[in-house]
Amino acid sequence: MTAKGELERVENDLFDDPGLPAHQPRPTDVDERLEKRAERQVALMFALSAVCTVLFCVSYFVFDIGDNPSVLLGFGASNLTMGLFLGLALTLIGVGTIQWARKLMADTEMVEYRHPASSSEEDKVETLAALRAGTKESGIARRPLIRNSLLGSVLLLGAPAVILLRDLGPLPGDKLYKTVWKRGMRVVQDVSGTPIRPQDMEVGQLVNGEPAIFFEEDAEGEPVYEGIELQQEKAKAAVVIVRMQPDDIKPWPGRENWGVDGILCYSKICTHVGCPISLWEQQTHHLLCPCHQSTFDLADNGKVIFGPAARHLPQLPLAVDDEGYLVATRDFTEAVGPSFWERNNDEPGEE
Repeated sequence: MTAKGELERVENDLFDDPGLPAHQPRPTDVDERLEKRAERQVALMFALSAVCTVLFCVSYFVFDIGDNPSVLLGFGASNLTMGLFLGLALTLIGVGTIQWARKLMADTEMVEYRHPASSSEEDKVETLAALRAGTKESGIARRPLIRNSLLGSVLLLGAPAVILLRDLGPLPGDKLYKTVWKRGMRVVQDVSGTPIRPQDMEVGQLVNGEPAIFFEEDAEGEPVYEGIELQQEKAKAAVVIVRMQPDDIKPWPGRENWGVDGILCYSKICTHVGCPISLWEQQTHHLLCPCHQSTFDLADNGKVIFGPAARHLPQLPLAVDDEGYLVATRDFTEAVGPSFWERNNDEPGEE
């Protein structure tokens, strides 16, 4: 049976009088005083929602968190008040909208027959007409008190969103462009902290490395970096050191002296989504990311030759100090890790 035939069958099976009670008008439909009262009630709920939103924002700045948090009723005052006021703001908008629909919008009964999934042009026209009729029946155009209070309460809810996003942490500033590497800092093995001499590496070898400062102590005998700060800096400063035949290296202009006897140093952080990489193919000089298969040619300036990465691996220029150990001559000349909007997309040495 076709969809049209099925619809006709359903219509023919309907009862002329299903036995429903006669429609009773609502008090607000027959009493203008009650109508105005309901309108004020709805507007009051929207206004109270706006007040709760403002109190949410105030709570964020007033109550302390961290080492000495403010306490209220045995709970953290900040979380308690922010959760309470944001919940009330959303609840009041919801309750006010329900009251608006139940007491003031058009009180008519509608019957909708089942129809085919695809809408006909007639259905589309009817839908738009129904939307226009609903807008008219809601009275939003002739009830500015409700309309304006609703718009105000809803628009003000953007303030908590801004505050919560800001609370994710401080803006990075230029931290993505800088690492702890600096001129004269030794390159050491990432587990033992052992400094590396050129003669310690064989052709084809790869060593995972870090800056020596991660293993150093300050004047008081405390680690220079520890805890979360150490992990954050490691995520940017981790490197791989490889050695290959000098004749196989094809440096970009200006990078001819960035290696030592065929030893080159690159960021260990993949430029796709930041995975740590160290799968090394000695014969091809390719470094592979095990997560998404991005492949970089370390003999050709860390250039991408396969995979989703869109940018070469940043290279760290090397030299040898007075004691014969590998050291960096400066920090990376570009931001390490995945791409971001403000990062320079140009490839050095290429047109």
